[in-house]
Amino acid sequence: MSTTEDTLRDFKEWHELRTATVSAPYGPLALTGTHWLADHPDGTLPGLPGHWSDDGDELVLTAAADDGVSLDGRPFTGTARLAPDSGPVTASRLGLGERRLVVLRREGLWAVRDFDPDAAARGAFIGIDVSTYDPGFAVEGRFTPYERDRTVRVGNADGVERGLGLGGELAFTLAGKEHTLQVSVEGDGSLWAVFADGTSGVSSYRFRFLRPAAPDEQGRTRVDFNRSLLPPCAFADHFICPFPPPGNTLTAEIAAGERNLSSRRHV
Repeated sequence: MSTTEDTLRDFKEWHELRTATVSAPYGPLALTGTHWLADHPDGTLPGLPGHWSDDGDELVLTAAADDGVSLDGRPFTGTARLAPDSGPVTASRLGLGERRLVVLRREGLWAVRDFDPDAAARGAFIGIDVSTYDPGFAVEGRFTPYERDRTVRVGNADGVERGLGLGGELAFTLAGKEHTLQVSVEGDGSLWAVFADGTSGVSSYRFRFLRPAAPDEQGRTRVDFNRSLLPPCAFADHFICPFPPPGNTLTAEIAAGERNLSSRRHV
């Protein structure tokens, strides 16, 4: 099999896996609510049983037997002191029937996310519109870390401004023009960029994510916009995705990668 055939096969497998992941029972399409305790000082969250309160470094839930809440897979009655869930949705400690309740903390504020496999968005999902693979959008990049990590304030999809941590700059060339993106560095060394471009809000979603692999010792990594991702808030309004930081709106038209949710079936 040729290198081109390998690349196209890998891209097809990537897209199929991505589609399966977002449409999974507890994928992003299943999110039906993100409820901030600060918005509900009486301790009653919309559509959720029990009493919820903020106790500094812990979220406190008090539930009765008829509330139907489970904790660590067992029916729960009484008071539980909870930390933020850091793993996959399926590993969250709280359940409500088939629903999973995920404890979230951002900048000192507590929230509970409600994932429901029977969410309307999941039932209506058709697919993700993705561009045909274009090798011109897969280029070499060079990562330069900042001397110290930075945090910038950016708007989020829910209308709130929050801090976005940035670890360095990723430089690359597309069609003979040089570009840079400010990127975050993940725990495994891989990079994460939030970017917009000339197609954003026109032929693609208003912004997208890019996740290049960890750079080598010389800072080299592959920048493949064919694997641009729709952010979680493209699948459910209840995510709080950050908007691109200053400098991450590219002048180029990145007609590659995921563009939008499909609005019609393909034949």
